Amino acid sequence: MIVSKTLFVTGCSSGIGYHTALFLKHRGHRVICSARKPEDVERLRGEDFECLQLDLADSQSIHQAVSELIVLTDGKIDALFNNGAFGQPGAVEDLSRDVLRNQFETNLFGTHELTNLLLPLMRQQGHGRVIYNSSVLGFVAMKFRGAYNASKFALEGLADTLRLELRGTGIHIVLIEPGPIESRFRQNAFALYQQNIDAEHSFHRDTYKAMEARLQKPGPAAPFTLPATAVAEKVAHALESNRPKIRYRVTVPTHLFAWLKRLLPSAWLDKLLVSVK
Repeated sequence: MIVSKTLFVTGCSSGIGYHTALFLKHRGHRVICSARKPEDVERLRGEDFECLQLDLADSQSIHQAVSELIVLTDGKIDALFNNGAFGQPGAVEDLSRDVLRNQFETNLFGTHELTNLLLPLMRQQGHGRVIYNSSVLGFVAMKFRGAYNASKFALEGLADTLRLELRGTGIHIVLIEPGPIESRFRQNAFALYQQNIDAEHSFHRDTYKAMEARLQKPGPAAPFTLPATAVAEKVAHALESNRPKIRYRVTVPTHLFAWLKRLLPSAWLDKLLVSVK
């Protein structure tokens, strides 16, 4: 029998966040979701979700959402699923300081601030789950994804440290590490690429043409792509298990690269990774 829990999920406008919120709601949990755009908040409320407006790049928005969340739940939060994030494509040498900062504001700093605001509530009640949606790119780097790689590597470092610091408190820290998942991630990434990368004047101009084709390709752009429900199932286990795993790897590429990273010398792994489109 599933014991109903109350959890807050960020980044629910589409993809992993939306399908996880729907999946957990159908399992009997109370899901309070969030979205950055007001029109997405209204749409989700129209689908009978409890939904808050939250922009992880805006500290004031985070504090406002937490205040509303506390009122909605009477300060009782069983879990937080830190899902909200985006991916900024581009070669490292083409990333300006501001563009890199914007990537970190949402994927790391906002997630960190939100987590820190909810941890005292979990400490007070003596239990809780903080589940981070990381990526295969949180432990292996792939070219032209440097901003996203860096944000997810940093996220994993914070999560691993937090897990050690919270040992014995009843608060579990969990990392979800998906590979390719069906979502709007590539479409959103392409818009950011067009906005922030000067491809025409880049040393990598010719390479960018192939990247543009991949980002605009309809349907799955990589082998072994899974639906977002594959992540939702792992989140459900992390939420409901008495002893959740520290890491849940999703998709064949994630398992494969985790295995290869343990076995191969770094130079050999680099030769393999440089061939990944």
